[in-house]
Amino acid sequence: MIVLDKVNKWYGDYHALVDVSERVHKNEVVVVCGPSGSGKSTLIRTINRLEEIDGGRIEVDGRDIHAKGADVNLLRAGIGFVFQHFNLFPHLSVLENCTLAPVQLKRATLPDARAHAMALLEQVGLAHKRDAYPNELSGGQQQRVAIARALAMRPPIMLFDEPTSALDPEMVGEVLQVMRSLAQQGMTMVCVTHEMGFAREVSDRVWFMSEGKILEQASPQEFFNHPQHPRARQFLADRSRN
Repeated sequence: MIVLDKVNKWYGDYHALVDVSERVHKNEVVVVCGPSGSGKSTLIRTINRLEEIDGGRIEVDGRDIHAKGADVNLLRAGIGFVFQHFNLFPHLSVLENCTLAPVQLKRATLPDARAHAMALLEQVGLAHKRDAYPNELSGGQQQRVAIARALAMRPPIMLFDEPTSALDPEMVGEVLQVMRSLAQQGMTMVCVTHEMGFAREVSDRVWFMSEGKILEQASPQEFFNHPQHPRARQFLADRSRN
């Protein structure tokens, strides 16, 4: 579903992504972890072209995401993205947040978009908040609405960029439970997260990044029990002490 081939990204003199090559298969859940500043968020943002790349190639479902002349809006419509800070439209209700893009971008009829959105809001446990506005919701509720909004476009792939890092601890579990449910349904997912319990329990593979490189990729059992790279061993040791 996703092919990364020698992907490079620079910010001035700073080499943020260094020859990154990996694959994500259909129905696979990949967790990307590593220390702050390792390139995790930059990498996931290149997959739906929120960040341009300076070298290499990224294919999503057979399409070259960074090809010249590509319709960026069309490409992004097929890739669900959940941000750290929700990014809901504050002037729209929960239901309107979830129906806007399908109607505007996919030409869905409003009744069909509403029916699908209500099913998704039921799935994330927020159907009763359909008429509420984002400022009336908790952080965890806003993030669950953001997930429903992304799913409303019926994407084959979901990307999560640290979806729980802006939440109070008691709200983290409700968002992770929705993500677990998506994984169980076979959604292809790439998740940048510091939630190591989620990585251990839900992921099919873990990518460990540092200094713009994927230094290790392994099953969660292998990664957490027998990390190979010294930097990965140090990262896990630091996490276990915190």
